[in-house]
Amino acid sequence: MTLMLPILALWGLGFVFLFRIPVCRIGVARRQYPTLSVIVPARNEERNLPTLLRSLAEQDLSPTEVIVVDDNSTDSTAQVAREAAARVLPSKPLPPGWRGKTWACFQGAEAAVGELLLFVDADTFFESGGLRAVVDTYLEARGVMSVGAYHKVKRAYEQLSAFFNLIMTAGTGAFTILGQKLQPTGLFGPFLMLDRRTYFASGGHTFVKDKILENFCLAKVFRRSGTLMRCYGGKSAFSMRMYPYGLRDLIEGWGKAFARGAAQTPLVTLLMIIAWITGGFTSVVWFVIAVFTGSRNALALSGILYLLFALQTLFMLIRIGSFRFYTALLYPIPLLFYLAVFLRSSIFVVLKKKVSWKGRQIQTGPPRKQAD
Repeated sequence: MTLMLPILALWGLGFVFLFRIPVCRIGVARRQYPTLSVIVPARNEERNLPTLLRSLAEQDLSPTEVIVVDDNSTDSTAQVAREAAARVLPSKPLPPGWRGKTWACFQGAEAAVGELLLFVDADTFFESGGLRAVVDTYLEARGVMSVGAYHKVKRAYEQLSAFFNLIMTAGTGAFTILGQKLQPTGLFGPFLMLDRRTYFASGGHTFVKDKILENFCLAKVFRRSGTLMRCYGGKSAFSMRMYPYGLRDLIEGWGKAFARGAAQTPLVTLLMIIAWITGGFTSVVWFVIAVFTGSRNALALSGILYLLFALQTLFMLIRIGSFRFYTALLYPIPLLFYLAVFLRSSIFVVLKKKVSWKGRQIQTGPPRKQAD
């Protein structure tokens, strides 16, 4: 019983750092919407782009333009974009100190004509009516808005993304028990919406040109300028299918940013997440020990705790992705996978100073000339 109460307290922390996730909703009918430029930085995205561009073409609210910034792709990214009637903007040579994505986003913003700028990743897509829902939600208060894409999980190995999604969502600091009383400390990478005046007045991507987690770092820029920031969940509006091409793709994709992401997460939030993970692991270890020792009392108490952590994990996951119930029930497996990839990524960050992604060696420190 003495072990039960501390673990139960750690379990409760999960509801502190990830409590309520508001979603985007269609508002009252408007006679006129601001002009909207959708900007898609894309490198070797011939397989993902068709889904995104098709979803934009099928929306009941049409963007003014869709700009695909071709970041020196070696596949048919540009051709796919043109066939979908998108405006293709070939990226200029990478200036010293910039990374590929931030440079592509900045070029897209400079070329855009819309009053509103919407930056989205190529592996995302909009659900039916989703674009209207995110624009209506944005227009309620304007400022800066970011949406966490709802993760459409299809293959079994993709279930291993569970804790990456969960911790990424919690790491924004936007969905704590205090709700929107606190400004987010981070923004989601796949989605950023703001008006062009705010973007250029803040300096936009020029202040985060060398960052891997550019949107997370942009939150600091907007906080300093006093700009209102809001985060939402993407369920029923904005979705993604991440790393559908195999386990190696998934490991490289998540590993690219997560070790650096931990350093960007506020210390209080990070400590709560670590404490919660510790509680979850402790309940598992206690349960296993109870099985081998044959202690009925310990088995019952540890079993209750394990079930509580599993149900809490399910409660969290169903709001951020189409994860299966068995992923939560067997939560130690995706959690161990998360920790293994995190450790691997940390080694690359600390020792090798680089990670591999989409045919590039990405420096994890300040980039040298022409590196990305």
